[in-house]
Amino acid sequence: MQLPPGTVLPSLWERAPLQTLLLLSAILLILAQYLQRRKQHPTYPPGPPGLPILGNVFQMDFKSPRINTEKFAKKYGNIFYMHVFGYDFIMVTGLPLIKEVLVNQGQVFVDRPPFPIHFHIFKSHGLIMSNGQEWKQQRRFTLMTLRNFGLGKKTLEDRIQEEARYLIEAIREEKGQPFDPHFQINNAVSNIICSITFGHRFEYHDSQFQDLLKTLDDVTVLLGTWECQLFSMFPRIMKFLPGSHQKLLRQWKKLDTFVEHVIKQHKEDLNQEETQDFIDAYLKELSKDNSHSSFNENNLVFCTLDIFLAGTETTSTTLRWALLYMALYPEIQGKIQAEIDKVIGQSRQPTMADKENVPYTNATIHEVQRISDIFPYNVPRVSIVDTTVAGYHVPKGTVLMTNLTALHKDPKEWATPETFNPEHFLENGQFKKRESFLPFSIGKRVCLGEHLARDELFLFFTSLLQKFTFQTPPNTQLRFDCRYGMTVSPAPYQICALPRVM
Repeated sequence: MQLPPGTVLPSLWERAPLQTLLLLSAILLILAQYLQRRKQHPTYPPGPPGLPILGNVFQMDFKSPRINTEKFAKKYGNIFYMHVFGYDFIMVTGLPLIKEVLVNQGQVFVDRPPFPIHFHIFKSHGLIMSNGQEWKQQRRFTLMTLRNFGLGKKTLEDRIQEEARYLIEAIREEKGQPFDPHFQINNAVSNIICSITFGHRFEYHDSQFQDLLKTLDDVTVLLGTWECQLFSMFPRIMKFLPGSHQKLLRQWKKLDTFVEHVIKQHKEDLNQEETQDFIDAYLKELSKDNSHSSFNENNLVFCTLDIFLAGTETTSTTLRWALLYMALYPEIQGKIQAEIDKVIGQSRQPTMADKENVPYTNATIHEVQRISDIFPYNVPRVSIVDTTVAGYHVPKGTVLMTNLTALHKDPKEWATPETFNPEHFLENGQFKKRESFLPFSIGKRVCLGEHLARDELFLFFTSLLQKFTFQTPPNTQLRFDCRYGMTVSPAPYQICALPRVM
């Protein structure tokens, strides 16, 4: 007997197994919650439609995220909304909106989001992932201490020049044969921040420190893997599953153990009358009686790790991109060397005073930063209250990403945005600052090591081009392949450094 149409669904519902009923009920509840959420705030920014709970996960390309972002920005405009791994995101594109969220509403978007993978590592301590009063206290102290140890002063310039000499000798030992410059550059850049933080530098043949730099490199790459992203959605499950996230936690523990050991040594050797480095300064701050401060040994460990990580990875990555571009653009390399020979010569090292007199060299360094785009979306922020951006409702707890890729490759701002062209930073032969150039971000959480990074980039790059010509090895084809992780770094490559004979 055929049932009337109106009674088919109730009949099936009554006969369905309990498990099926529970599953269907859950799906309907999730869908209802999702639709209700959108209905409550019809002025949310536009964005690609997603699935309940999973959101836009399957629309993300974790191997080429910049392509995805470009596609969405073209379709939905300068602000769009996504839901990924349990978090609401907005992506902001264009200088006016980036300034709006990072400067005008800097106090609204000042905090870091509590991603489980980052929380598991950083515990919301230190400089990068801390928030509120703790972040303010740690940043203020760190900036003051770095200045005391030479940041922006001639003493630090002398230190970078000395390290440049060590780096030149290490590269000279390669005798013009193909080599991977990765860890030699890492070592040189890291030694600057190590001398400030730990009180000494490390030799390039120190196997233990080389192993530490390899661990640091692993951490920066592993942070970008899909398993680590999935950890942020299902931390309780992923904690028990194998994958790159487990290796990340093991490698981070190595870095943590190294810093704890160095701090222990500093405690044993601490001289209250003489402060040798950042750790000494922090230990003296700990000895003060201030129960309301955020100064404790946990923050000492994490601040030290943050300084070590950020002070090594970003500048080293930029310099490795720079050498790759020099090998692939020999005519630009030749112009830089001609300028160096004319202004500085070969009898002395470059100094920061030379910077104004070598505009083409300075412009090339900036162009490497622009086109290599090592921080495509800046470090994420989160809104601490409900707000409005470009007329759209942005609720408290929304993660903010700023689209620096689009900014640094905007055809309205750059004559040849997809081409390596130092002329972008030149006007009538003189260096020209560009407002749409933000590799160090802007606002309240601007990179506190910006001045150090600028000095390192200029002195290391100019010193290397003064002494070597970088070329593609015979029978080799160099390419601009990327590794996505904490930063966008060049894939491993080999290069030849030919000593310049003057």
